Amino acid sequence: MKRILTALAMALAVAFPVSAPAQDTLPLGDISAYLNGIETAESSFTQFNEDGSRSTGTLYIKRPGRMRFEYDPPNSGVVIAGSGTVIVHDTKSNQPPETYPLKRTPLSIILASEVDLDRANMVVGHSTEGDLTVVRAQDPDNPEYGHIDLTFSADPVALRQWIITNEQGARTAVVLDGLTTGAALSNDLFNVQVKRGGSNR
Repeated sequence: MKRILTALAMALAVAFPVSAPAQDTLPLGDISAYLNGIETAESSFTQFNEDGSRSTGTLYIKRPGRMRFEYDPPNSGVVIAGSGTVIVHDTKSNQPPETYPLKRTPLSIILASEVDLDRANMVVGHSTEGDLTVVRAQDPDNPEYGHIDLTFSADPVALRQWIITNEQGARTAVVLDGLTTGAALSNDLFNVQVKRGGSNR
C-alpha cells in the first residue's frame, strides 16, 4: 500500500504542482452536474496497482454504464463495463474472462444514469488537497462493496484521478492525462460478449 500511495503522490506532484493557496472545496452539486454532463469521454491513463506495478493505456467512457480500459503492450488485458457487467479479459489467453456485476464496483457510482453525490450516506469524505477537491463515495445501500476516492480540479471542473478500494481492501489508482469529451464512440467498444481467445474490438 505504501508503494502505490508513494508512486501516486509523485505522479500527482508532477502533473498538478501546487502553486497557489488551497482553493475552496468544490460543491457536491457542481461535481454531480459535471459527471452527469459527460456522455462520452476518453483519456490516456496510468494505473498504479496494489503490488507496486504500473501500467498505461487508454480509457473510454460512454455513460450511462459503460467504460473500457485498454492496456498498452506488453499488457494484453482489457477491462470492459457494459450491460451491468464488468469483464476482465486477457486477449492473448484462451481462458474465459472474469466477470462480476458492475454494481459491486464503486465505478458504478460515476457510471450511473443520474449521479447524485448529495444522496444520503453516499459521500463519506469531502476535502481539498492543495487546489484539488477529493470526494470519497460509496454505495449507500452496500458500503461493503468498497469506495472510490475521486479527485477533481476546478475552473473548469475536471476529473483527474481516482483510487478504488475494493471489497477486500485492495487499492488501484488511475491517473488521467486529461479527459476529452464528446467524441463518437462505438457501442462495440463496450461489448462484454468477448469471444474466447480474441478481442471484441
